[in-house]
Amino acid sequence: MNATQTLTPIDQALKQILAGLRPVIGSERVALEAALHRVLARPLRATIDVPGYDNSGMDGYALNSQSLARGQLRFPVSQRIAAGHMGSPLMAGTAARIFTGAPIPPGADAVVMQENCRVDGDFVEILQTVYAGENVRRAGADVAVGEQLFPAGHRLRAPDLGLLASVGTLEVEVRRPLRVALLTTGDELVRPGQRLQPGQIYNSNFYMVSGMLRELGHEVIDCGIVQDNLQATREALLAAAQTADCIISSGGVSVGEEDHVRHAVEDTGRLAFWKLAIKPGKPFAFGEVGDTPFFGLPGNPVSSFINFALVVRPCLERLAGGLGKPALPLSLPVDFERPLSGIRQEYLRVRCISERGQLRMQLTGDQSSGVLSSVSHCDGLAVVPAQSAVRRGDVLRFLPLSAIVGLD
Repeated sequence: MNATQTLTPIDQALKQILAGLRPVIGSERVALEAALHRVLARPLRATIDVPGYDNSGMDGYALNSQSLARGQLRFPVSQRIAAGHMGSPLMAGTAARIFTGAPIPPGADAVVMQENCRVDGDFVEILQTVYAGENVRRAGADVAVGEQLFPAGHRLRAPDLGLLASVGTLEVEVRRPLRVALLTTGDELVRPGQRLQPGQIYNSNFYMVSGMLRELGHEVIDCGIVQDNLQATREALLAAAQTADCIISSGGVSVGEEDHVRHAVEDTGRLAFWKLAIKPGKPFAFGEVGDTPFFGLPGNPVSSFINFALVVRPCLERLAGGLGKPALPLSLPVDFERPLSGIRQEYLRVRCISERGQLRMQLTGDQSSGVLSSVSHCDGLAVVPAQSAVRRGDVLRFLPLSAIVGLD
């Protein structure tokens, strides 16, 4: 599709981009402790049962429930079994002192929690009825041998590492990180640490976008600040395409005379579309430099943030071989009012406050696309559909920050 002045709905844009992306090639084996946030290259199956044996879910006394059924309430304590130690077969008519995680001895089929027992010397009196299987954690109840733990494409979280450790996993095969070339455009930009000259600003977008990329486990190739001219932009894009799996630029995708990124992409590859039907974040571009996917973010920092979170992040997940998960739909009432919106869907930066036990969304100050503090102070985004007014108490869709830029 040729780039036009038409505004593309964000869902349509994302669907179109994802349909044309293919995961990068390459994987590596890493130690389990180094696998956090990495994407699995192959499915993983359990090679053992977890737990590997029937064990006690409580500190208490193991016995055979049939003895209780026959009316026996007082039991001699014949042995003591701690976690990590195997007991002997349970003698008929006796109980075993047992602790959480300890193996159930042969002959026992239930555990009475110690709070429901009265100890009298070497005897224990049972104060409450117990049934077969009570407080017993069966072998394989957590994970059964041969069970698929995770499919290929799953991005590993901290609990996942624990589950893999529980089946004895030492290493996992994961896809290699994406190499993402990040360049920012604008003669007005300088790195922090330099003295600002009249008309200059610090390059905040680089640090924001590179930070989000690193949080997602991608490698950042710093292409520096590109001068505001077509030749320099063209050369920077071609150089980035030689070393990166994808390219992200910030700035230069609007309609100004000094906005050269769009034309440079058309000169060096293909521009699939330009301009999204969202506010902020309309001047977004997607295409290819040669065969390398290209994402063009706006220069305004809030617009850049929203485009990255809502469009670029799921696309990078596809390139990285990840399955990706849509954010859970949440709806919350608002504590503000807004006039009728235009033809673009609007994303407001909000914090969640509690009023009489109910969460409500509150604006984080000025909602201009150049006010980055509105992002730093927010808990997420409130979504205002096109052609909609907002009144206090209205319920809007809420996108938590952790779901759209972090690892939920």
